Amino acid sequence: MKKRSLITLVVAAMAVMFVFAVVYATQQAPDTITMDSKVFKTHKKNLVTFSHKKHHVDYKVACTECHHNYVDGKNVWKDGDEVKKCDACHTEAKAPKGEKLAKKEMVKKYYYSAIHENCKSCHKDLKTAGKPTGPTACAGCHPNKK
Repeated sequence: MKKRSLITLVVAAMAVMFVFAVVYATQQAPDTITMDSKVFKTHKKNLVTFSHKKHHVDYKVACTECHHNYVDGKNVWKDGDEVKKCDACHTEAKAPKGEKLAKKEMVKKYYYSAIHENCKSCHKDLKTAGKPTGPTACAGCHPNKK
């Protein structure tokens, strides 16, 4: 009986530690993120400043809307998993003109396609549904320098 109680106690302690780790990791996310990727030698437009806090806290956007780790076509990323920068997987800047790839392959390979597909398509979907949304035009995300 004592052995079973000890095992239960250890499992419970590990569960509590896991919950605290997830809460700690979630609290460590910066309020804003500047979308500056090493895959671009130079940026033709101003960098996007993304409000992580607005999207996650104010708008209740689920973490898995942006953070992902696909295994067999399914996003298996969950709270507490490592958050990688987009360019860790989307390793090339932008498809060369004339390259013929399916949209899915463009998003998988090119940073530009991945970011625009994720952000812009979400904003456009909300706009189409008549819901409040962020910008859908270039200048809305890439403001001119002041």
